[in-house]
Amino acid sequence: MVECIDPKRWRLLSGENKWKNLLHPLDSDLQKYLIHYGAMAQATNDAFDLDLLSKYVGSSKFSRKNMLSRVGLVKGNPYKYKVVKFIYATSAITVPKSFILKSMSEDSWCKESNWMGYIAVATDEGKAALGRRDILVAWRGTIAPIEWMKDFEFPLVSGSEILGEHNNAKVHQGFLSVYTSRNQKSRFNKTSARDQVLSQLKELVEHYKDEEISITVTGHSLGGALSCLNATDIACNGHNKTDNNPNKACLVTALVYGCPLVGDKNFRDATELMKDLRILKTRNAPDIVPTVPPITVGYTPIGVELLIDSRKSKYLNPGDTYTWHNLEAGYLHTLAIQNGDKVERDLALVNKGSGALKPKYSIPFSWWCEENKGMVQNSDGSWQWRDHETDED
Repeated sequence: MVECIDPKRWRLLSGENKWKNLLHPLDSDLQKYLIHYGAMAQATNDAFDLDLLSKYVGSSKFSRKNMLSRVGLVKGNPYKYKVVKFIYATSAITVPKSFILKSMSEDSWCKESNWMGYIAVATDEGKAALGRRDILVAWRGTIAPIEWMKDFEFPLVSGSEILGEHNNAKVHQGFLSVYTSRNQKSRFNKTSARDQVLSQLKELVEHYKDEEISITVTGHSLGGALSCLNATDIACNGHNKTDNNPNKACLVTALVYGCPLVGDKNFRDATELMKDLRILKTRNAPDIVPTVPPITVGYTPIGVELLIDSRKSKYLNPGDTYTWHNLEAGYLHTLAIQNGDKVERDLALVNKGSGALKPKYSIPFSWWCEENKGMVQNSDGSWQWRDHETDED
């Protein structure tokens, strides 16, 4: 059972005061808050089809209506959301293979695009638990970032497409390409991931204009970088307010985990000028991803940092570069043990995609997988691969 925050504190937890006096020691409500949004980011990993043999690789295995329940975020969870849109991305430049997966099947669902996350809205029940109507944007990360870090160049390019008047700011070319690229050959990316998100936000902000709302953007690894770009874009270009009431803007908060560096000093300065934008970056001390690309080539950290250290956990095996960066093992578990011996998250989740948990806890390694890898027996006794569902199913 997930414990509730005090919903009256939501503005503080979303960074209204830039998390002053909440980080050291870690406020218990903020601890729960960060675990909640990290779990919503983890949902993108759990739903993502990674099997290169599948014609649906690069898509969500689950439909919009079923995704949150299929990844285990409904039972015992007071923070109820409804997924209203899936986000798809492509890239106009060559990016690491782990950014945009391509199927080995000749009958691929899409050769140009990948599922890159989702937009969800708190239900009435979720609104009561969270203290307001939260509009959530969750961006998918990469499962194995170490490989792309080795082979990827890190050029800085102009961010003027999303930063407007802050035209001196520069951002990571690869992250920007995934965020802004279109491809007319793809039925999913005739509009960019950016435009998909902003158009949906415009509708939602207008629809809930008479309620207290927030926009929360979350992601891990690559998803964290896209979250920083997206949240900055939203705040910079006024997508957090209606056309009829431009003086009423809601708070835009990016809560990111294991996030690489995204831009230069001018980008950082631009984010600090936006009065409605807050960025909190949780970093696991031994994880190298938040230190790349290197500051020696012009990159600068942004936002407020919460430093944690998974090596201090008595529950984990000695780590490595994979488990230190792993969202469940390196981040959500470590957040869950910040306030003493009471663990605020199920230990079994540590081994969802790793073997980080000590053997004495008797949890199998990397246990998150489809039953029989999605193979289903038909009534005539034959077997068929059914690893994908749609909202029409």
